[in-house]
Amino acid sequence: MSTEQSTPPVVEDKPASAQRREKRGWGGWVAGAALAAFALFFVANCRVALDPRVANLNVRGRPRPVKFTFGLDYIGFLDWATVVALIVLLIVFIRGWRRNPGSPVMLMFLCTTLIVWQDPIMNWSPFAVYNPDLVHWPESWPLVSLSPTVEPFVVFGYVMFYFGPYFPGIWILRKLQARKGPEAFVSRHPLICLGAIVLVIGFVMDAMLENTLIHCGMYIYSQVIPWGSVFTGTTFQFPLIWESLSVTFVMVPAAILCYRDDTGKSVAEKLAAKARIFPSRPVLGTFLVTFAIINVSYFAYGAWFWAIKVSHAATSVACPWPYPGAKVYDPQGYYEKAGAQGPYSAGIWSTWASGEPNGRPHVDAPPPGEGPCATSSSTGKNG
Repeated sequence: MSTEQSTPPVVEDKPASAQRREKRGWGGWVAGAALAAFALFFVANCRVALDPRVANLNVRGRPRPVKFTFGLDYIGFLDWATVVALIVLLIVFIRGWRRNPGSPVMLMFLCTTLIVWQDPIMNWSPFAVYNPDLVHWPESWPLVSLSPTVEPFVVFGYVMFYFGPYFPGIWILRKLQARKGPEAFVSRHPLICLGAIVLVIGFVMDAMLENTLIHCGMYIYSQVIPWGSVFTGTTFQFPLIWESLSVTFVMVPAAILCYRDDTGKSVAEKLAAKARIFPSRPVLGTFLVTFAIINVSYFAYGAWFWAIKVSHAATSVACPWPYPGAKVYDPQGYYEKAGAQGPYSAGIWSTWASGEPNGRPHVDAPPPGEGPCATSSSTGKNG
């Protein structure tokens, strides 16, 4: 009798287990097919040639008026390094998801990758101009066209940048909590402490990483606020305080949302449960909460630089313009005023959004060959 009673649950467990494996199997196939489709889509559309809207048609070849670190050309290396990094990130994500599906860390991994849809806006806002020789998406696409020059493929590695500080940050926090005890400030206020630690780590990491990439020729900040910036007036100028602080607008929330308390629940999971977002599907609810908060945080970064842009406080231009194959991105006329050689591009969103309701202003340029941005071949013509 007892044998007969114990048999049905065993029989029922097998189909349920098989069903879960089948669901995971189908999910893997769907994800793999989507990834393959994206790879084919990118291969079909990627390019290094420039659209006439961006290209300087007066230039042939690849003249380089600026020598980057050690006088080397890093573009090929940067493109291939991006491919290798993305393959490694994909392997890390797959292994992490298989070991702990639905983990808040894996969800944040995904969210800090998906925010790249905003990247053209976040290039436009702080005058971030990418090297047009990088492999990039077609400049004529509506969202992509917001970038001052091109929107490169390299941005898909943002997860390492925006989520990276969480790992040393949480390690330091746990060490401090273990050393100081449960009554210490770090134990009683872990979110404040984690945020402060990540802010410091993120600031230092960003300053080092961005200065390295700028000096390697990946991109420039064409206009910056003179105060609080370094290397101002040169091609390698960098808005140190403004940029390295504002990137933590994303880094800090990303770290805090992944913090787990003594119950084992992360902040993101608790917020999703409290908001009752898909209560029957907690992983989906956590993902949506995480994605929404990270996107709002990234918008805050863009709003910070947009305020700088419309205020006309970013008056220092990167001289000389390092990409003669592309038009000089000059929506406010500061390059022309500094004697840079045209043609010039005002870009997209170049009126009220750039603090210029009537469009790019008329500028009284200095005589040819004069001005801080003038070159020996400067013609002073506005193309």
